[in-house]
Amino acid sequence: MARPEVRWGRLCVLGWIVLALASCAVLPGVLARTHGIPPDLPGSPSAQAHAVLARDLPQFGDEQLVLAFDSATLDSDDEAYQRVLTAAARAVRAAPGGAHVLPVPDNPGRDPHHAYLLLGAPGDAAERQRLLPAWQAAAENAAEAASNGRVGVVLTGLTPVFDELQRADLRDLRGVEAVSVPAALLVLVVGLGSVGAALVPLLFAGLGVLVSIGALAALDPVLPVDGATLTVATTIGFGLGLDYALLVLLSHRAHRDQGLAPVAAAARTRATAGRAVGWCAAAVVVTSAGLTTVPIPLVRSIGVAAAATTVVTAAVALTALPTALPALDRLLHLGRVRRRPARPSVAADGFVARCAEHLMRRPWPYLLAAVGLLVLAALPAGGLRLGLQVDRTAIAGTPAGAGLIRLEQDGTADITMIVLPHPAGAGPVDTLALTDALKADPRVSATGALDNGRNLTVVAVTGRIPVDSPDSPRLNADLRALAARTLPAGRPVLVGGPAATLGDFHRALDRALWQVAAIAVAGTLLLMLVAFRSLLLPFKALAMNALSTAAAYGLLAWSTGHTGSTVNLATPLLALTIVFGLSLDYEVFLVHRITAHYRARGDCRRAVSQGLSETALPITLAAATMATVFAGLLATHRQDLQQLGFLVAAAVLLDATLIRLVVVPTLMRLLGRLNWWLPPAGHRRRSRRPAAAGSLPNQLPTATARPLEAAGGPIHDTPGASS
Repeated sequence: MARPEVRWGRLCVLGWIVLALASCAVLPGVLARTHGIPPDLPGSPSAQAHAVLARDLPQFGDEQLVLAFDSATLDSDDEAYQRVLTAAARAVRAAPGGAHVLPVPDNPGRDPHHAYLLLGAPGDAAERQRLLPAWQAAAENAAEAASNGRVGVVLTGLTPVFDELQRADLRDLRGVEAVSVPAALLVLVVGLGSVGAALVPLLFAGLGVLVSIGALAALDPVLPVDGATLTVATTIGFGLGLDYALLVLLSHRAHRDQGLAPVAAAARTRATAGRAVGWCAAAVVVTSAGLTTVPIPLVRSIGVAAAATTVVTAAVALTALPTALPALDRLLHLGRVRRRPARPSVAADGFVARCAEHLMRRPWPYLLAAVGLLVLAALPAGGLRLGLQVDRTAIAGTPAGAGLIRLEQDGTADITMIVLPHPAGAGPVDTLALTDALKADPRVSATGALDNGRNLTVVAVTGRIPVDSPDSPRLNADLRALAARTLPAGRPVLVGGPAATLGDFHRALDRALWQVAAIAVAGTLLLMLVAFRSLLLPFKALAMNALSTAAAYGLLAWSTGHTGSTVNLATPLLALTIVFGLSLDYEVFLVHRITAHYRARGDCRRAVSQGLSETALPITLAAATMATVFAGLLATHRQDLQQLGFLVAAAVLLDATLIRLVVVPTLMRLLGRLNWWLPPAGHRRRSRRPAAAGSLPNQLPTATARPLEAAGGPIHDTPGASS
């Protein structure tokens, strides 16, 4: 009869398989329900303008979309063309949702073959997106029937554009998988030495990603998921799943190399490597939690998705993989590409050990050189061009993208609504001076005023500047200033429309960057204080994280500076949380081993040299795997996802090489005993807690008479073997 723990292990693996199969069953539904999340910001000035407009002039709806008509043979003034506009307006009005269709202020510079109608889309973002196909189909069918195919029409605006962007994200997701999975397999085969060993992390990382998608499906009622969220979450899940599985696998192989049987090695791995995975996952969850504090639905959904994916992939590595390793033990040796040494984890006279000793003998030159290179790489970061742009490349050829380009070419790039509430019965607001001043502005192509006959006057301003142009916020600010100057004193002025919405979104992201950075710093500092029980090591780690992140930002600024591209403001926000979480993995891994040697023998220089020798290759392999996964985002068509992939991959490689393998060891070599300094109260608390073998640095036994393996566990039983 099987032992209880064996039976439990089998049930655990079976449970994960059932969850993965269930996730596969709901996957088509998840993909079908994903929708683009427009940059709406509840409570923002533009949202207030839209709310007043929808309440007092409901024909304008909650968002103003545009029906863009085009004909190769008819002018918009032709009677046949006008019949098409009327038929399309009636068809959209009769379609589900009952959207109103209104005229757009005429622009003298418009192409004579083009015409535009304003569609007042009712409902929240999800409802509008659900109704988009019905409105588009109604307008297309009516135009086709009324013109015999001579007039075409597309629906464009923020919601249609973001809907097309999320469709592009879902198409790119398949491409990312096609690139990152084979590339990660190649890196793992080279690093682990056999095809069989490389397949194990891939298998369990894939299991974690599948179950994570199921978890996101379960959260769907409260967590809107779009294509970008799904792409980022699966990339994070796949990368972390590989790293956590790699940590467990390396620990298992180390125990097997010491002569333990497969079952005993798996049990020891679960007991020791589990703490490593737990701390690594906690670091990512803490930094991802910062995103959930941002009052932006898109950013919150990415934060929750990243945290949920991290928890699931860590749980798979902690439960399913150790249980399955005894059965997979023979697989680890299949398809060998190189022979492993008898003691692969430590080679006292090996190349890595000699390099570590050389580094210890000359710490200052290497420290200054590494820091100099990082500072040099970080210098261009000050010139990083941040903005919020619609990725026209990703939606090129789509109906919404074609309509957007047509609007911009005709000088109808944006329709801004100046909303002017007034007391009931007071009559319309006198907007003559305002509209005259607007007509004299070369950035404005047309204006029009409308009153609801009760309590609201609206001025529609058609602008020539694209909604995502750097000049768009200036135009909106000028509109507000002009309204305040030309209207009666004390008149409330609200501004809505696509440009105003993106402007509010941009300002919110700008504030969120510093807010999330503060949360990430505070959270990681607290986590490391608990993990290391040292005051100096956590602050040193934060400084190293900041240096590697700044260097990666500098490389991105240099790259985009040569192409003239603007970096999406959300990219450094997301990269900051991801990089801070991943960097802690390397820090815990390296510093734990150094601490284990120091507490066993009391020699700082020797401890740093041996810890570095033991962790250099695993850190390099883990970083190469993670960088490969995020580099897969370069295969997407979205510039912001490409920038995110480049930024995270660069930061991971810089952190794992220059920071953890040069700067951290040399600094610890120079600081000596100060690395582990704590105030007396901290020492007393620590001394009252019994030490446990193989635990975190502060819990390691200090008796030097015991072998190192007894004090710190096997070579790879340390937190942070993942990236």
